[in-house]
Amino acid sequence: MSDRRAWVRRRLLLGVLQIAGLLLLVFALTEALPGDAAVAFAGDQPDPERIERVRELMGLDRPAGERFVEWVGGLLRGDPGVSLVTGRPVTEYLAAGFGPTLLLAGVTLVVLVPLAVGLGVLAARREGGPVDRLISTATLGLYAVPEFALGVLLTVVFALWLGWLPPTAIGYGTDPLVTPLVLVLPVMVLLARPVCSISRLVRAGMIEAMASGHVAQARRYGVSAVRVRWTHALPHAAAPAAQQVARTADWLLGGVIVVETLFVVPGLGTVLMDAVAARDIPVIQGLAVLFGTVTVLLNLGADLVAHRFAPRLEVAA
Repeated sequence: MSDRRAWVRRRLLLGVLQIAGLLLLVFALTEALPGDAAVAFAGDQPDPERIERVRELMGLDRPAGERFVEWVGGLLRGDPGVSLVTGRPVTEYLAAGFGPTLLLAGVTLVVLVPLAVGLGVLAARREGGPVDRLISTATLGLYAVPEFALGVLLTVVFALWLGWLPPTAIGYGTDPLVTPLVLVLPVMVLLARPVCSISRLVRAGMIEAMASGHVAQARRYGVSAVRVRWTHALPHAAAPAAQQVARTADWLLGGVIVVETLFVVPGLGTVLMDAVAARDIPVIQGLAVLFGTVTVLLNLGADLVAHRFAPRLEVAA
């Protein structure tokens, strides 16, 4: 127990250090971007004197160290700054884009986890049989299809030819809570690759767990096959799959730019593209910190879950 608590403390400390490093990296990379908001305001034929005046008004002429300290202090107070382009708080941009992205990510995860686990367990139960070969072949083929190509194909078939589903999601003012069909095509595209990778991890983990000594011991004690599969084998198979689910959630919350663009979803990916085009550094920094922090927290949670499911498993810190 003491070893487990020590590992948890070390993992939490590592998470804090990762976030601190993230802040420094985000600021350094945005400082290295060519041009800034003042250059974007100057137009196609910039006037150097006007650029300098704009940079002074925006505070971009101050030392980088001073601006970094001020920025980190604002983040700790929950204030990532204001847009250099519109003067609106960065939190407004994050809040506006976070809702649609979170909705898509949440619905996708709710469908993804039971579907991937079910396919993985089914394939492992019929290892080497027709069902296993069918699932393995389908997941390998589906994984190779790019999201954009799959989205276009599904839109043509289900929206244009058959007319069963709307071709776009949220961008035209349709409320997805009132008309959930608008989410079907984006969620199908988002599910394609994760369900393939996670189901294959579950399959491999289940096959390994079912051949392990503790499962054989449970069978000798007369434990039913269903209980052995779901109570003894699945927790050990779920450890690596939990980390893949965390990476998938990070990818989903990162904006899913291709899917949001294809289906006109005004999420975080759209906000990021607009901010980069306008050289709106505070918005870019806010989004980068949000994405990075979500990544650290999700991987931290996945490591803790994996360590809980399989404490003998060595989890990379």
